[in-house]
Amino acid sequence: MNSNILSWMQKWYKNHCDGDWEHNENIVIGTVDNPGWQVTINLERTVCENKEFKTKIIENSETDWYHCFVKNGKFEGVGDSEKLIVILESFKNWAEECGFS
Repeated sequence: MNSNILSWMQKWYKNHCDGDWEHNENIVIGTVDNPGWQVTINLERTVCENKEFKTKIIENSETDWYHCFVKNGKFEGVGDSEKLIVILESFKNWAEECGFS
């Protein structure tokens, strides 16, 4: 995995830990059965909480796809088994547009 995106995610997480926020499931990375990845990131009390995210739906084939969207105050990303980095980078790019550096 790209260590730069992991370092960035660690920084984003650490920046939002305030003694309370980190007690919830704010970042969840799991798998889905088709096979693929699912990423959920809680936006509550972050710079992105009230920012618009343009939904991304990329479906090149049954084995080359990903979707990223915001729903119910959470960034959601799902994609095929090779899209974890793409999903995390999609979140990173948006968070930086929201003002997180």
